[in-house]
Amino acid sequence: MCGIFGIFNHAEASNLTYLGLYALQHRGQESAGIVSSDGTRLFHYRQMGHVSEIFTRDTLKKLPGRNAMGHVRYSTAGSSELKNAQPFVVDYAHGGISTAHNGNLTNAFLIRSELESSGSIFQSSMDTEVIVHLIAHSKEKSFVEKTIQALRQVEGSYSLLFLTEHEMVVARDPYGFRPLVMGQLKDSFVFASETCALDLINAEYVREVEPGEVLLITADGIQSFKPFAQTRNAQCVFEFIYFARPDSFIFNRNVYEVRKLLGRQLAKESPVEAEMVVPIPDSGFPATVGYAAESKLPLELGMIRNHYVGRTFIEPEQSIRHFGVKIKLNPVKGLMSGKRVITVDDSIVRGTTSRKIIKMFRAAGAKEVHVRISSPPITHPCFFGIDTPQKSELIASSHKIREIQKYITANSLHYLSLEGLRSCVKNDAENFCYACFTGDYPVPFPMDLTKT
Repeated sequence: MCGIFGIFNHAEASNLTYLGLYALQHRGQESAGIVSSDGTRLFHYRQMGHVSEIFTRDTLKKLPGRNAMGHVRYSTAGSSELKNAQPFVVDYAHGGISTAHNGNLTNAFLIRSELESSGSIFQSSMDTEVIVHLIAHSKEKSFVEKTIQALRQVEGSYSLLFLTEHEMVVARDPYGFRPLVMGQLKDSFVFASETCALDLINAEYVREVEPGEVLLITADGIQSFKPFAQTRNAQCVFEFIYFARPDSFIFNRNVYEVRKLLGRQLAKESPVEAEMVVPIPDSGFPATVGYAAESKLPLELGMIRNHYVGRTFIEPEQSIRHFGVKIKLNPVKGLMSGKRVITVDDSIVRGTTSRKIIKMFRAAGAKEVHVRISSPPITHPCFFGIDTPQKSELIASSHKIREIQKYITANSLHYLSLEGLRSCVKNDAENFCYACFTGDYPVPFPMDLTKT
């Protein structure tokens, strides 16, 4: 659950990286960092917090050079603290290395144990640092060859950017779990987790970095390598359901259009008599548009989101029921009074938030609340870069749909079927990972993590 952005050969590389990270803020809110190169050395700045809180004109002036890359972090491996903020920067025998990673390495702990037993000292607890150590240990001559040798030893998901004093290397795992796109801005090459970052700086979308592809970018241009054995694609379908921004184009599809299709399919599978359809902001909006269009019911903005809630807030000493949800969401009073309401959301994880929201609907006067979810039940955790809880915390892993309906106090509850989900990405449905719904993990694990 991270966002990466890189640009090579631009006079305002750090400023544009700042803007790119701004567009990718939804992919991680714990920390952010930028590394730049002026051709002779690396400059870096990382802090905890949001992009807008961390970077100022003065800090960006201290990041000179025509090449830069950045990272916004939501931790899936390694605790949320400054030492784990990225890009990760080290000096080794051949100069400086910086790397930014979106994904999760499933064998990182085994490699780390082997490296530590042979004398390696780690600065952080994140899996990304393993790759840097493997690069430093490599006997290959060029940096790109060292990187390829290192990546041959790791398993799991990765979209990666590397920056040295003179070159940039871009890599995507052979399964293509996490998105990574390439753009161009005049004579500059741009790389980002999503196209919304390209849009902000007026870069032209060129193509996706292909699964299993490694790119070397130097002053002479781009070289493409395909060093890994071919395997099935396993693009994360949850990027379409929730994680990517709806205005992005990833996995060769428009995110907003896919989410509308999910809503239309959900309406076909689970119609119910009601007076209106209400989205749960913000991720539920596109699917609700599709549901309302297919069911021919009016779409009403019955729940309003406060967009100015920071990462923390001070709770009152006197307990207020559902305070954490109410500070972010509030129903429009009178709109739902005496009405049968369908509310559409993208997923249910633990069920606690859905339960609180439905109580707010009823307090606003809703006669009935019918819940529709534009994804199948999440029954298994993700180990490839989405921060889902342990299996024991996923309500659908241990409860039937009827039991979940009773817990969240809905009049009815229906999820999108797996077949319905696949039909919405039907042109390449076999190229996606559905493990969080099925438990069918495309990459074997060094140990059985799936029971936790």
